[in-house]
Amino acid sequence: MHKVLDQLRGGLIVSCQALEDEPLYSSYIMQRMAYAAQEGGAVGIRANSVEDIIEIRREVKLPMIGIIKKVYETSDIYITPTMKEIDALVNTGVEIIAMDATKRLRPDGRTVQDFFAEVRQKYPQQLFMADCATYEEACEADQFGFDLIGTTLRGYTSYTYDVVIPDFEVMRKLVSACSHPVIAEGGIWTPDQLSEALGTGILAAVIGTAITRPREITKKFVASIKK
Repeated sequence: MHKVLDQLRGGLIVSCQALEDEPLYSSYIMQRMAYAAQEGGAVGIRANSVEDIIEIRREVKLPMIGIIKKVYETSDIYITPTMKEIDALVNTGVEIIAMDATKRLRPDGRTVQDFFAEVRQKYPQQLFMADCATYEEACEADQFGFDLIGTTLRGYTSYTYDVVIPDFEVMRKLVSACSHPVIAEGGIWTPDQLSEALGTGILAAVIGTAITRPREITKKFVASIKK
């Protein structure tokens, strides 16, 4: 565990993900994205799906945060929602597994506390990251025993849509309040923002869209022209 955290400390984790409706949807393309990130100096990769994780691992030797995005009609949670996704990720050998740790109920109606207690009992040696939306959720995840606390869902839930991200103040508060390392994720678009995030005392920061989603990057530039 400490070896993985030491590898991530003070660095940039690049999220290499593409959903089915995106032009770059392909495990091979995500592998090349991850390889490029490794060449550029990234300390870790965040990847979605068993297929992408396995393909990336062929060429990339960095620690990975693995997730499976799966939509269930009975819940708003889509980041590693059930034990089925946990089992599949564990079988890949991925170093860290991230899951939604918000206050929302999971597809089977359980809270994150109840679900994670079962997960931890089943996989006591696996590293788990909590994807949270609020300060309170993150503090609770810290108490539940998650190994890493992430700001991943801040600004992306119905009750945080109005929050401006990246939220450096919440990062600072979490670093002070949590006994486990904090990873900043969400809304980081510039090198200056990355530097400010790392200056709050977090372990590492994740950047996805600003590096690996050219359609969204293009839209951002085009929007600036229209203004």
